[in-house]
Amino acid sequence: MRIILLGPPGAGKGTQAEKLVKKYKIPHISTGDIFRAALQEGTELGLRAKEYMDEGKLVPDDLVVDIVKERLEQDDTKNGYLLDGFPRTLAQAEALDESLRTSGTPLTGVINVDVEPEELLERLTGRRVCRGCGSTYHIKFNPPTVRSVCDKCGAELYQRDDDTVETVKQRLEVYRQQTAPLIDYYSGQGILFTVDGSREIEEVFREITSILDQQ
Repeated sequence: MRIILLGPPGAGKGTQAEKLVKKYKIPHISTGDIFRAALQEGTELGLRAKEYMDEGKLVPDDLVVDIVKERLEQDDTKNGYLLDGFPRTLAQAEALDESLRTSGTPLTGVINVDVEPEELLERLTGRRVCRGCGSTYHIKFNPPTVRSVCDKCGAELYQRDDDTVETVKQRLEVYRQQTAPLIDYYSGQGILFTVDGSREIEEVFREITSILDQQ
């Protein structure tokens, strides 16, 4: 089961990823985790990426692809994997496809968790985080018992800088620009499946697994 999970910030992609890797017993591979591991272990590719990151530059597509390919060659991916946060660009998608063709291990499917921008804005701007223990709440979907106070430790709840309306709108626009070409690309291959992420978590999960089990 080789899956790519697409979805904008706030679509519930992380929740679905946790459930999918548990069901199919495959590793959840995110680019953030790969980069952190490569840097921590001091691999050759990790050190090359660090040079760009230290200078505040984006890591080039070819280097990102090489780091992901190196991760996909590890033993725990023999039964498949779930890719999250990669590919981000058309060039990365094309390079990944070429690598998978060479190894004879094509993708099972690309799941696009779709949620309307208005709902994403409500989900993301309503999040609050505890200054004390880090617990997360939502002013509408998961409010604390006492406003702005953590149920667990009594510390103050606050809104993160990247959860403000302006920042969230910018994040969603960047995602839209980056991901639109990927949706067209995988749709053209007949392996893109879009699900409505605005529904209950279990309902979304059932649809995703139903799609994947038929591939």
